[in-house]
Amino acid sequence: MSILPPLPERMRPKTLDEYVGQKHLVGPNAVLRRMIESGMVSSFILWGPPGVGKTTLAKIIANSTKSPFYTLSAVTSGVKDVRDVIDRCKNDALGVFSTGRPILFIDEIHRFSKSQQDSLLGAVESGIITLIGATTENPSFEVIRPLLSRARVYTLQPLDSTDLQVLLDRAITTDEVLSKRDIKVEETTALFRFSGGDARKLLNILDLLEQSVAYGKPLVINDKNVIDCLQENPAAYDK
Repeated sequence: MSILPPLPERMRPKTLDEYVGQKHLVGPNAVLRRMIESGMVSSFILWGPPGVGKTTLAKIIANSTKSPFYTLSAVTSGVKDVRDVIDRCKNDALGVFSTGRPILFIDEIHRFSKSQQDSLLGAVESGIITLIGATTENPSFEVIRPLLSRARVYTLQPLDSTDLQVLLDRAITTDEVLSKRDIKVEETTALFRFSGGDARKLLNILDLLEQSVAYGKPLVINDKNVIDCLQENPAAYDK
């Protein structure tokens, strides 16, 4: 029996129409939607708090444009890793099977040193890669000016209660595990409060709630059950 991935990964959107939140960027006629639909994606940096869809948006863009997609984490990658990926992107750009320019997604780009950021400049400038960076820190202070001049910055907002409600309803009705459970939603105040506008937190809490109730018994979502569950599993949320 295969082990299922956590709920946030199971519920990760694969298309722009499934994406929740950030209407100012991906809503009708918004800047990123126009960019994706035209297939002309330029380099940019996504700035916003955790769990608001930065990585998901980058993957959707790659899928929509049929572009080769590479990911680096600024926490674990060095200059050599950057150069290796750029070399692979050069080969992809010469290939006959890909239809879009290779996309290099760098998570936590604010953690890249100046020399690491410098190593990206030539590839971004020459169009070898489309750079998509993600950061929780203000890029104006954490990203070097030459890179900022080559990449637009788009700000993502915490999800509001309407967005969180959409995620909750979708998870309950479409997830392969939750859709088979008898779930009754009585209250969402505590669930949304502890989520703090973070989709990943919301789904992790929902995952914990599901696991805390034996299969075959009704799963009731209310403030008391959410608080009790989180007191037993404090790692599910933080300040």
